[in-house]
Amino acid sequence: MASRINTLLRYGQERSPRYTSYPTAPHFHEGVNADVYGDWLDTLDRGKPISLYLHVPYCKSLCWYCGCNTRATTQDGPVEAYLKVLLQELTLVADRLPGRMTVSHLALGGGTPAILTPAQMDRLMSAIRERFDFVADAELAIEIDPRHFTRDDAQGLARNGFTRASTGVQSFDPAVQRAINRIQPYEVVEAAFNRLREAGVMKINADLLYGLPLQTEDSARASAEAAAALNPDRLAVFGYAHVPHMKSHQRLIKDEDLPAAKARLKQADAMEAALAACGYSLIGIDHYARPDDPMTRALETGTLRRNFQGYTTDKAETLIALGASAIGQTPQGYMQNKADVRSWMLDVQAGRLPVGKGVMVSREDAMRAVIIEQVMTYLSVDPEAVAACYGLPAPRADLEALTRSGVVTIESGRVIVNPAYRPLARLVAAAFDGYLASSAARHSVSV
Repeated sequence: MASRINTLLRYGQERSPRYTSYPTAPHFHEGVNADVYGDWLDTLDRGKPISLYLHVPYCKSLCWYCGCNTRATTQDGPVEAYLKVLLQELTLVADRLPGRMTVSHLALGGGTPAILTPAQMDRLMSAIRERFDFVADAELAIEIDPRHFTRDDAQGLARNGFTRASTGVQSFDPAVQRAINRIQPYEVVEAAFNRLREAGVMKINADLLYGLPLQTEDSARASAEAAAALNPDRLAVFGYAHVPHMKSHQRLIKDEDLPAAKARLKQADAMEAALAACGYSLIGIDHYARPDDPMTRALETGTLRRNFQGYTTDKAETLIALGASAIGQTPQGYMQNKADVRSWMLDVQAGRLPVGKGVMVSREDAMRAVIIEQVMTYLSVDPEAVAACYGLPAPRADLEALTRSGVVTIESGRVIVNPAYRPLARLVAAAFDGYLASSAARHSVSV
C-alpha cells in the first residue's frame, strides 16, 4: 500500500490535460473561424445522427470552486437576453446544415441551464424540435442545481422530453460547503431527486469532488455514501482543480485550507471504495455507474466514448455546440464559440457564426486521438493496431519510467494501465500526445 501511495504521490503532482479532446483546447487557434466552420457544417453527412450541446453560462450564485465559464445573476433580464440570442444562433447553424438533421443526444450545460424558467425551456425545446428530429431513443440531458430546483422545473423538463439530469452535489460536509460558498443540505438534494423522479425524469447523475478546502478522508467517504443512498444511476468524482490564475474567484479559497497531495489521494481512494461497496462499477478514471446502466454496458462492449462532456454512450461523430464558449466537433476538427458573452451576442446578431477558435484534425491527430481515448476509457490500447487502421506508423511513447514503477505493463504490444493506478491514466495518455512537449499551457495536477 505504501509503495502504491508513494508512486501516486510521485506522479500525481505532474500536470497533464484531461483529454476530453485531442488536440486539446490549448492548441485551438483563430485560423478556424466562422467561414471554416461553416464549410464543415455544409459538408456533414445527412444520414448520420448528430449530438447537440447548448451552453448557458449563468448561475444564481457563484461557487468558489467552480472552473466553468459562468457568471452569477439574480435577475431575469440577462438570461432572457441570452436565450433570445441562443435561439438566433440555433437558426444560423441549422441554416448552414445540408438539410434537416437527426439528433441522438442533447445536453444542456453551464453554468446552470436549469436557470431557464419552464416557459423559457418550452421556447427553447420547441425551437430545437422545429429544426431537428430526434431518434426514438435519444437521450436529453441537463445539469441542475438542487438548491434552486422546483417542482415546476422538474415537470417542465419532463414535458420537454428530458430523460437525464446531472445534479451538482460536490460535498455534504457543512464545513466544506461553507468554504466553497455552496450551502446545500442533504435534504435539499434529496428533494431535487424526488421531484425529478415524480415528474418522470428517472435517470439521475450526481457529481462529487475531492480535494476541496477543509475536506477530510472521513467527510469525503461520508459524502460518497450519502450520495449513493440517493441511488443515482451514475456518479462522477473529480479532483478539485485549484487554478486561481485562471479563475479569480478561487482566490476566495484559502490555500492553507486545501488538503495536501497525500490527503487528496486518500480522499479519492475512500470515495472509490465507498462507491464500489455500494455496487457501482468503475468507469474510466473518475466515473461510476450501476451495473445495468448503459454506460457500464458500453464499457463492456467497447462502445464507450469520451468527449467534452466526459464519458458518454453517444456514438455521434458530430457535436454541434451552441452558446458562448461552447465547444463542438465535426469529422474535420474542433471549434469553440467566443467565450465573452457580449462578443458572442454581437456576432450572432450580425448573422455570423460566433466561432472564436478551433483546430483542424489531421490523419495523425485522429490516430493519436483514438489511442488517447482508449487509454482514458478502457485503460488499455494496442497502438500498433490503431495505427494500422490509419495506415500510419504507431507513435513512439516513452513509458519506460511508468513501466518500471508498475503503473503500466506492456503485453504483446498492448499498453495496459494497472487498475490500482487508474488515476494516472492521464499521464499514460500524455505519452502519446504529439503536442504536449511544445505546449506552454498550464494544466491541472494529474490526481
